[in-house]
Amino acid sequence: MRVTLHEVSKGRGGQSLPTTSLEFHSGAVRFALAETEQRPTVLGLIASGRMRPDTGRVTIDGDSNNKALRRTIALVDAPDVSDPHPDITLAGVVGEELMFAGVGATPLHARRWLNQLGFGELAGVPIGNVDPAARVRILCELAILREGTEGIVLVAPDRHGGSPDGWWRIASEFADRGYAMLVVIGGSAAVALERMHELEAINASGPIQPLVLDRPGDAASASESESASASASASASDEHSTTDAEPESPDGLPAVPPFDDEYAEEDSPAGADPGSASENADAEHRETPDADTNTDPDTDPDPDPDADTEENGGER
Repeated sequence: MRVTLHEVSKGRGGQSLPTTSLEFHSGAVRFALAETEQRPTVLGLIASGRMRPDTGRVTIDGDSNNKALRRTIALVDAPDVSDPHPDITLAGVVGEELMFAGVGATPLHARRWLNQLGFGELAGVPIGNVDPAARVRILCELAILREGTEGIVLVAPDRHGGSPDGWWRIASEFADRGYAMLVVIGGSAAVALERMHELEAINASGPIQPLVLDRPGDAASASESESASASASASASDEHSTTDAEPESPDGLPAVPPFDDEYAEEDSPAGADPGSASENADAEHRETPDADTNTDPDTDPDPDPDADTEENGGER
């Protein structure tokens, strides 16, 4: 069996589902990418023959036959359509599906069925608290109990958390048993699957195109221009700081400007020696008596009681 979606879309301008083409067949598992809250369910409904697309068509083995699609393709865990309420116990969910399959559907039958599958201890656990991989296993096993089921469309298993390889390996096991498997997932799970090369996950619509923000040439030229601008700004800043900054002394006060010989020569008499001028100034200072000094040699000045002498405890 081979199911093909030929450029299907839903909603005005493809708002509910953009134009999509994909294919899945018996004995293989494929994934399809669908983002937003509603698009995974819409894609699952169309791929299983339960909703008519606004554009394009869906074929099964080359024929457009929605009745055959609904009879052979099971829609599993589609939000708001076929997903069980999270508060219902696992035994309750199993009992309901056993009833649809036409077999014993009492609580005892449900517990026996879970024991055979190896999940008997989870019978009283709400299905909303069941591990994602175990949830996928149980729901898919219940789906194939219905007579005539040849394929499964599993919708958004990544919304329950867990590692993608868990539910992907389970879907691969059903494909090995001969079922046609289509798993509708979001972008993050799709990227994770394609990076796990050992899983050999295949996109039903073709490989995912890598995200490219800028062309390599544009990025390189932009980087060069930014580097040149930064260098020019740094050099201008250094020149400005070198020209305008005033030297400072170690104690934070402005330093004395350096001595300029040119102006010293203009202010001093021609032929004068700066050294001799300094000596004359010192001599005049020594010859001039201090006005406060006592010139009487016979009179001793009053000693200063606060003087720093040896008698007052001062140092020599």
